[in-house]
Amino acid sequence: MKPSSAVSPSHRYARITGTGSMLPPRRVSNAELAEELAGRGLETSDQWIVERTGIRARRFAEPQVQASDLGVAAARHALEAAGRQPEDVDLIIVATSTPDMVFPSTATIIQRKLGIDGCPAFDLQAVCSGFVYGLSVADAMIRAGTARCALVIGSEIFSRILDFNDRTTCVLFGDGAGAVVLEASAEPGILASRLHADGRHMEILCTPGTVAGGQVVGDPLLKMDGQAVFKLAVKVLEEVAREVLEAAGRQPEDIDWLIPHQANIRIMQGTARKLKLPPERVVVTVDEHGNTSAASIPLALDHAVRAGQIQRGQTLMLEGVGGGFTWGAVLLDF
Repeated sequence: MKPSSAVSPSHRYARITGTGSMLPPRRVSNAELAEELAGRGLETSDQWIVERTGIRARRFAEPQVQASDLGVAAARHALEAAGRQPEDVDLIIVATSTPDMVFPSTATIIQRKLGIDGCPAFDLQAVCSGFVYGLSVADAMIRAGTARCALVIGSEIFSRILDFNDRTTCVLFGDGAGAVVLEASAEPGILASRLHADGRHMEILCTPGTVAGGQVVGDPLLKMDGQAVFKLAVKVLEEVAREVLEAAGRQPEDIDWLIPHQANIRIMQGTARKLKLPPERVVVTVDEHGNTSAASIPLALDHAVRAGQIQRGQTLMLEGVGGGFTWGAVLLDF
């Protein structure tokens, strides 16, 4: 049964009706990763990683697992939570930097695996800001009346593009997927969103490789200037949070939960301090998930919902920052 189309066009909003996530079963602790790096002649430790990032472990996918596999599992959990079936979905947006293949899109592969056909399905590339971008696009399409029930998925297998000879980056990232079902509603859900990008900073976080003539051209492994990313991230995350609050007519104290991109605990804490939000109102999963790029926000959201932290009626601020350089935020009533 398709979702109801009875929502008046003049009073059409988009609300999250279900969340889901999927983590690969293999948990890699800092100690295990440090031992592996020691075999490459690199020194690191659990203490060194925790102090700088807040990360204690991450999940790595097995070689046969693809981003679509994780995304499908997360989507099924979100659909179940929303009380929907795959055939109810009329829009699929997948945020990923690690697609299954050059083309077709991972979204169409997920569409096929879910047994859906006919609806729009496409990938969105904004790296770690991807889920916020995807949620904003789905919100706009629902408000415009071109979709009624959307799957917005963030799915990543960053372990495939890490340089394990660079301890400053390979300890940061992990694999996983998160998803939400976003449906048309007569009641406001997403209150406001703002998206930004500045390509002048593209070099500070990138994977500068591609495929040409059957060969990898450039460097297919992740590169990052950690200090530059940190400095820019804290600045723009505060700015975009205040921009979205102003657009929605809300104040920082109206935020029940801040769900930031899970990149680094110091960036997350810095943003919360600037908004004068206490640490206990920040959803934190970076300690166990690491940085899962576009999957990190929906993973953290689903974790907090299923743990009973986030309750219906609460106000959430979702915000991300990533390579490009991209950033954005969404304020919503859950």
